[in-house]
Formats: sequence, C-alpha cells, structure tokens
Amino acid sequence: MLKRTPLYETHKALGARIVEFAGWEMPVQYSGVIEEHLAVRNNCGLFDVSHMGEIEISGEDALAAVQRLITNDVERVVDGQCQYTAVCYPSGGVVDDCIVYRFDKKRFLICVNASNTEKAFKWMRENGQGAAAVRDVSASYAQLALQGPFSAEVLRPLLTIDPESIRHFHFAVTPIKGYDAIISRTGYTGEDGFELYFDPRGAVAIWQAIMEAGKKYGILPIGLGARDTLRLEMGYPLYGHELSETITPLEAGLKKYVRLEKPDFIGKDALVKQASGGLARTLVGIKMSDPGVPRAGYEIQKAGKKTGYVTSGTLSPSLKLGIAMCLVEPGLKEPGTELECVIRDRKAKAVVTKLPFYDKKAAAGAAK
Repeated sequence: MLKRTPLYETHKALGARIVEFAGWEMPVQYSGVIEEHLAVRNNCGLFDVSHMGEIEISGEDALAAVQRLITNDVERVVDGQCQYTAVCYPSGGVVDDCIVYRFDKKRFLICVNASNTEKAFKWMRENGQGAAAVRDVSASYAQLALQGPFSAEVLRPLLTIDPESIRHFHFAVTPIKGYDAIISRTGYTGEDGFELYFDPRGAVAIWQAIMEAGKKYGILPIGLGARDTLRLEMGYPLYGHELSETITPLEAGLKKYVRLEKPDFIGKDALVKQASGGLARTLVGIKMSDPGVPRAGYEIQKAGKKTGYVTSGTLSPSLKLGIAMCLVEPGLKEPGTELECVIRDRKAKAVVTKLPFYDKKAAAGAAK
C-alpha cells in the first residue's frame, strides 16, 4: 500500500496531479511544471518533501559512527551546521547521498532519500560502530522546502528569529505555528531557501501559514516535476541516476565531498584506488545544439562510437533548450567538446558544458 504525507488531502484540494514515487503518493505538478519552475527561480515556491527519510545517530560514539559511515568529514563542521555527503559500500558504490545535521558530537540527524530510507537505515545500524544508537525517526517529521529569492521574506513573520540569521548550510531549532522546527538554509533548487522539519501534526497549519505569508510574493505550491527540472539545471545528482550502487561519488563529480585524507570510512580503499588509477568514466553536462530533449538512458556518441549515456535529461524551462547530465569517457569532459545524443534513432548534436547549466547572475544580467 502506498504511503501518504500529512498533506495528501491538501494537495488534492489544490488540484495536484498525484503519482506514485518511491512508495508514496506525491504531487508531481499543480499548475504546470514550467510555471512552477519559474516561480521558484523568480519568486518562491513551497514543496512537500515529507516522504524523505530521517535517521538519528546519537550517543557517546555518535561522532565516530557518523565519520565511519560518510565520505565527508563531519569534524569540519560546527554544532548547528549541516553537510552534504555520500554513504558508500566497500566497493565505492553509493548506499545513498544525504545531508547530515550536527546538533553536537553526540547527536546527528541524517536526511536520506525516500527510496533509500529502509536500506540506508539498515546499513547505518549494521555498520555504525561503538556506543551509538541508530534510529529511523522518519515518522516523527514532516518536511517542507521553501525555495526562491523571497523565501526569507515569506518566513520572517512566522518565526521568532530572523531567518536571515541562519547562514547557508546551517540550521536553527525554533517554533513555527506552535511546533518546534528544525529550519535549515538548504535546498535542492540552487535558489536561496529553507527546509523545515517538524511534528507531522503541524503540517497542514504550517503549510497554510507559509502559503498565506507568501501570497504577496507570488508563492506557488511546487510538485516533483519542477523539483527535478530545478535540480537538473543546477547539476545536482539524483540517486539512481547520477549516483548508485555502481556509480561512485568520484565518477559523479563529487570529489569535494569525499575526504580521502580521513583516517578511515567505508569505501575509502576503493575510492583511493579509483582516484589514483584514474576514472574510467566521468559525469559531464551537455547542452543540445540540435532540437531534441535528451532523456535518461539515451546513448551518447563521439564520431559514431558509443562513449556513454544520459543519466538525467530535460527541456530546461530557464534556458529553453535540452540539457542533460551524462556519464562518458573521461577524455571527453572538457567544455566545448562536441558529442551526439541518440534521440529516438536520430543523432542530435550536443556540446559539453560546465555545470551548473543555470547561472543566476548570468540570467539576471541577460534580463536587464
């Protein structure tokens, strides 16, 4: 049986198109993907992401357990800060990519992908070390993401603190509509924004309060469709596409989140070997020169020879052309390299481009 978030009836009342996603009934769009996408880029939008999983690691050895599990180095952040990372198998393949919230050295909250919650929890419970308790606390949290340039203005009247006081990739615990909430300055869109975790019983009231506060800023409810196009324009990975049990974080271009200088973590030996031996493939971005929309799984060619495949692709609402992330041979990673994407048995020209595809400053300059 499919799961539902506490806002399922709210989404239905808003006319959302509901689809199955990672075992949940979720809104894929309301007014339309392009309109929702551009609302986040230019104004603000509100996402229900309560399907995401939350795993808490606590106790005397919590810090050591987290350090063993993740590729990044959580000792590099302070209490009240969060960090993007991957959790790997000994092979270097990825269990999941996630965000770690550090409350103190004895308590961490890890936000994991909905499709991987059960798998990630089992892995962390079995592979964390020492006196650390690992608990799946997903049922204790609803999660909303408020994203877009007016996000802080929308949130300001609803909080007892100034949202601007929360720095990028930091968080605060503060009340909203009578419920204590973890509010982090994070997101999956490339825009300024916040993610809020709180008691599911407060979901409807908090959603309605944010939507009401955002009316004068052009806020819209945003579905999974625009969430995907927004992250793709920024070159952000999606598990099962750019990362998987067989695609390592190094191949996915996430080297800065892999701290090989750490004494030890699961997957380190394989990743050290891969880093020293050279990658057999690497992730690149392409923009279509010819008409056509690249999609996941499409073949990438160079001079008629297969050299890789599309991991994620779409028609960019901001750029109004086809874009994709692809795994290709490492010799083809330089921006400007010409490739071909096979779209329905037709070869369409494309060019390797630097990520992210969407540059906010450049877009603002072009609009003047």
